[in-house]
Amino acid sequence: MQIAHVLEVSEEDRTELRRWLRSSTTRKSHAERARIVLLSTEGLSAIEIGSRLGVAENTVIKWRKRYRQGGLSGLKDKPRPGQPRRLTPNQVADILRLTTQRIPQEATHWSLRTMAKAARVSRYQVQQAWAAADLKPHRIRTFKISNDPKFAEKVVDVVGLYLRPPTNAVVLSVDEKTQIQALDRTQPLLQLRPGQVERRTHDYKRHGTASLYAAFDIATGKVIGRVTKFHRAKEFLQFLRQIDAQTMLHLDLHLILDNSSTHKTPEILAWLEAHPRFHLHFTPTSASWLNAVESWFSQLERRAVRRGVFVSVQALRDELRRFIEAHNKYSAKPFVWTKPAHAILGSVARAKASRITQSGH
Repeated sequence: MQIAHVLEVSEEDRTELRRWLRSSTTRKSHAERARIVLLSTEGLSAIEIGSRLGVAENTVIKWRKRYRQGGLSGLKDKPRPGQPRRLTPNQVADILRLTTQRIPQEATHWSLRTMAKAARVSRYQVQQAWAAADLKPHRIRTFKISNDPKFAEKVVDVVGLYLRPPTNAVVLSVDEKTQIQALDRTQPLLQLRPGQVERRTHDYKRHGTASLYAAFDIATGKVIGRVTKFHRAKEFLQFLRQIDAQTMLHLDLHLILDNSSTHKTPEILAWLEAHPRFHLHFTPTSASWLNAVESWFSQLERRAVRRGVFVSVQALRDELRRFIEAHNKYSAKPFVWTKPAHAILGSVARAKASRITQSGH
């Protein structure tokens, strides 16, 4: 029979151990150790305490011993063996220099493994340094600096419409999404179910394409849409007539457009001259990001097209119309632009200066 020994614990330590047990932030392991010590003050054996707490007898003996030797500090975890996790300033600087100024020989960009090897640190340390500096070598974004000679003038014009819309007017961001494919899978989908993601065949059948003209109202977030077979000046003119019919006649219409040639044909210009409430504002070349409707097209692609299964072009056309109707009814919200024109122009100027500096090296 095991002999029980009363563990001597000061009143101050008892109070602190009880606080551990009451706190919602105390780790489970620390709470368990606190219970072992407190039960040991009642003269219970290691076997009895282990039975109550559901732990091994050796665990009870271990934490009793640790408390006798180190008090409350003895109940904390000791530093784990192995490579220190604290990086020196020189190590951090070396990791950041390699990440931003060098390319590994065996790849196009750094990974945790290749950087850890090159900097002679652990992968965890590389991860710490990258996280602190907000570096993500595995990610890449595309960009293109516009060479439009009227870039600044157009940016000021378009951003001005976003930030200070004219009174008694509607601002519409207009564009067309062309060649949307009606793709049908060669076999039926395997539906989503617990423990299994939705599955579909990698191959597909092409049934044709459709194009979508969209006018995004920045004040309401609602969309006027027109699904067409082609995307010529003829279809654009029909869309302008649709916009004219679906908006209140006493309001001016400011349309933000890209520089497509279909927007500037003699027939279009003649129609616009006969409808003076239409005012066209063109975004700079290579600056589609400035057109608000592009973000709505991204939603359309993610939510309706990318995972859609269309047995015909008509099925695709029906889905595009359904999505517009559902968006206008449930999801539409005002478009908010926050970046002023001078900030955009400053960013572009810095990007051009950086490009010139790098080419000089």
